[in-house]
Amino acid sequence: MTYSAVIDYLFQQYPQYQKIGASAYKPGLQQITRLCEIMGNPQDELRYIHVAGTNGKGSTCNMLSSVLTEAGFQVGLFTSPHLIDFRERIRINGRMISEEQVIEFVVKYKASFEAVNASFFEWSTALAFYHFHQAKVDWVVLETGLGGRLDSTNIITPVVSVITPIGRDHMQFLGDTIEEIAKEKAGIIKSKVPCVVAFGNEKIKEVFIQTANENKAQLFIVDQLPEINCSSLAGDFQRINIATVYTVLDVLKKQGVHIHDTAVTSGLKNIQKNTGFRGRWELLRTEPDCIADIGHNYEGVCQIVHQLQMIRTKYENIHIVWGMVRDKEVERIVQILPYEAHYYLSSPKIKRALSSQELSVFFEKSHTYTLHSSCSEAFMQALENAGRNDLVLIGGSNFVVAEIIENFFYNNLQA
Repeated sequence: MTYSAVIDYLFQQYPQYQKIGASAYKPGLQQITRLCEIMGNPQDELRYIHVAGTNGKGSTCNMLSSVLTEAGFQVGLFTSPHLIDFRERIRINGRMISEEQVIEFVVKYKASFEAVNASFFEWSTALAFYHFHQAKVDWVVLETGLGGRLDSTNIITPVVSVITPIGRDHMQFLGDTIEEIAKEKAGIIKSKVPCVVAFGNEKIKEVFIQTANENKAQLFIVDQLPEINCSSLAGDFQRINIATVYTVLDVLKKQGVHIHDTAVTSGLKNIQKNTGFRGRWELLRTEPDCIADIGHNYEGVCQIVHQLQMIRTKYENIHIVWGMVRDKEVERIVQILPYEAHYYLSSPKIKRALSSQELSVFFEKSHTYTLHSSCSEAFMQALENAGRNDLVLIGGSNFVVAEIIENFFYNNLQA
């Protein structure tokens, strides 16, 4: 099988939630347990930092991976979704798993995994466990998928659990209230395993305190932010993720893991170089500045809007290339978007996407916009209209950002 044939097989046989939505979602640990048994349970021989949450998971995972890499460890990093290439999900010290290794794994386990009827995410998780075990990595930074308690990654017992800020996302699976969502995320807290939690409202805090007490797990609540963002990831909102990383590193140091302060400093400064991380308030080009951010739920977009407000005086005009998928709080999100910008509405090429016409219904009362047949067309029009001192922002969905990066800015994605 060629790599493209293998990827087509995975996508078609085991559809990914990011592309088609709820019908691909299969919560529970029974199937991933069976897959791991078929492989000989490679996941049991690895050391993990397990990260759940709604916003900041990816940034936190990549920061931790970068710091541990700078400290001299071999670090496996499993994150989702990918922007362009499936292999972005599975990296060791920033290097994506090879096409040959993906092919070898699928060919080896295709028949036995088909009998289990595994989901796309379960296939991906199993491949990550297998690859990291084969490479004998020192650490695995493991990001959950949608939830926590029933997430495929929750089959492991980590050295430390991490929960980033909680927001209202994937409510059709995780619960109608912020407390219900927090309870699902808290499901990664294990017996006597320390857990680091980014601060939230008091009701959410009580959920984590109760779950930690039930598991006799030491709880570290992050409630002090650093003065500035000292990482290479732009955005004031990264301060909470940095504070979370500092706390996790302190927990590891207390357990005897040697991480010198210089590794922390250099790790936070070299995140993209060490991990290939992209799409979080990323400056893609200048004159005009083009910034991409994959924030796509209400809390994530609030962070984008706050960051826009902080830098607004730098620019004469704001042009925003925007597209969304239909299972988000579209009306609520559009209401907080700045009125003074011009919006270039488009639709990413997935089944879950709102068409630009459907999306325009939410903009027509208060925002200025034009409709475009594709994200790329919308971006090109925004560039044509923007002056050198303007800003072009790309967002609303990771699929919008992915299309723009793939078509215009792919050359610096790590292989």
